[in-house]
Amino acid sequence: MEYTAEQTQFQTCQANLPEVVDTMHQRRSANYKPNIWKDDFLQSLNSKHDHKDGIKERVERLVEEVKPMLSEEVDSLAKLELIDSMTKLGLSNLFENEIKEALETLASINNGVFTMEDHLYASALRFRLLRQHGHVVSQDELRPFKEGSNAFNISNCKDVEAMIELLEASHLALEGENILDEAKAFSTGILQERVSGLDGQLLKRAVHGLELSMHWRVQWFDIKSQIDMHEQQEDKQSNLLELAKLNFNTVQATHQRDLSEISRWWRNLRLIEHVDFTRDRLVESFLCALGLSQEPRFSSLRKSLTKVIILILVIDDVYDLYGSLEELECFTGAIIRLATIPPNLFLLSLLSLFLLTGKSDASRWDSEQIQQLPECMKVCFRALHDVNHEIAYDIGKDEDWHRVLPHLTKAWADFCKALLTEAKWDKLGYTPSLEEYLSNAWTSSSGPMILSHAYFFVGHMKLEDVADLLERNKDLIYSVSMIIRLCNDLGTSAAERDRGDAPSAVACYMREANVLEDVARKHIKELINEAWKSINAHFFGNAQTPSVQPFIDVTVNAARVAHMLYQFGDGFGVQDGDIRRQILSAVVEPLALDLDISASVIA
Repeated sequence: MEYTAEQTQFQTCQANLPEVVDTMHQRRSANYKPNIWKDDFLQSLNSKHDHKDGIKERVERLVEEVKPMLSEEVDSLAKLELIDSMTKLGLSNLFENEIKEALETLASINNGVFTMEDHLYASALRFRLLRQHGHVVSQDELRPFKEGSNAFNISNCKDVEAMIELLEASHLALEGENILDEAKAFSTGILQERVSGLDGQLLKRAVHGLELSMHWRVQWFDIKSQIDMHEQQEDKQSNLLELAKLNFNTVQATHQRDLSEISRWWRNLRLIEHVDFTRDRLVESFLCALGLSQEPRFSSLRKSLTKVIILILVIDDVYDLYGSLEELECFTGAIIRLATIPPNLFLLSLLSLFLLTGKSDASRWDSEQIQQLPECMKVCFRALHDVNHEIAYDIGKDEDWHRVLPHLTKAWADFCKALLTEAKWDKLGYTPSLEEYLSNAWTSSSGPMILSHAYFFVGHMKLEDVADLLERNKDLIYSVSMIIRLCNDLGTSAAERDRGDAPSAVACYMREANVLEDVARKHIKELINEAWKSINAHFFGNAQTPSVQPFIDVTVNAARVAHMLYQFGDGFGVQDGDIRRQILSAVVEPLALDLDISASVIA
């Protein structure tokens, strides 16, 4: 694998920074609290819904009961609401073909079929569902609800459900779609004005939408709240709700097995014993991996990504808190050297090493350099090396693991280079411009690292095709990584500022534009919104390409995970807040089944 240009760029970047003499390095601490999720508890997770007799058969019967509902001769609005319910309840993958056929029919029908009372609500719902599923839908479908070329018609503001649906539709905007930008501003303003006068389910839906759009949420993490809201509806469909509950509990049982296995791996690795300054956040790392893909068939993806994410946290803390500049340069150089070894030379060197020493530990190639480091950094390097090999073997098996390895190692090298740049800024007390900061921070966000690994697990493609797919989707990966970084900075900037960490996007813009923090945070949110428009273009453009769609879904879900993780603060740093509740809801606690549902399963 050629890496010369990358090395040259790395050396040039470092040469442009003033030399720092790091004679007295003070080890820092972020005072992270100990891990609250004990291995004994995680090993005890044993869902009664895991392969329980009768559950599979009951799910299959319910699927057959529900399928005809999508082909029934009902009005278009009822069909749209059924598809929307299935999606929100996490059932769309069970009815993929039926939903596709129904939407193709609905796409051929114009908005004129809706009654005037339902028109805005139904039109916004239709627009959102069709665009989500890859149909070309113009923003002009919402133009009739505007007063000429001005704002949206104020007469629509009385319909709260229409405002909620208009707000959700507006988050599917592409660059330059001014009508959808106006729709977002209009519906947001109306809902904020009216929310204090709402109650019941309408209040919950309005608050839910104002907090975070459905399009920006990890759907799987939202299922329980959607089931709760559907249960409160007068016209609820009991068979749909029963299917949603059984499906959630069955899939959750697979996730619990994954978590139990990865917890044993983490315990046996014993890395945390040597790095007491870092975040011990295995379960939070698993939650992030789960957010990228929930399907039971992707267990290997979830477990490998959990390994990657927990190591990202450890290595990030080595650069942020522990290492001196000289130590970090040494560590980074060792990773870069591993990344420059071509696959054929790697195997030859491994064989030579084995013949000379009787061992095949590739980390010995850097023994002289690595031995200069503190013990905990040596342990981190070896763990990174070993886990990288584990994952490469999981992907490529005996035949191709050595061809996968350079791709994974290069991702780590790029990540560590970006972290080193931030460490140098920190030592210098240097605050870059926002543009300079983001040109490095999208890589240090870990987005490219995570997705470089994830792509090898999704689909059934040749290694060369996966590498090509990564290259073709680099703009999408950039936009997703930008959202990860910006959400991270919004959620953690205050704590990082207090402990003297390197500047965040918020701090960079405050200095550059000479503005207060609230103005800077508003600007960062605007950048997130623009990044989502770029993501939407890729997402909708590939929504009807079956071979590519799984990769796109995983990539877009990475942005959604970032919103979940940092919506209410630092999801990795603080364990006992919203993230703990999310873990309990998504991974630990199954849905309670009604007595009649339990009886039907047993029967």
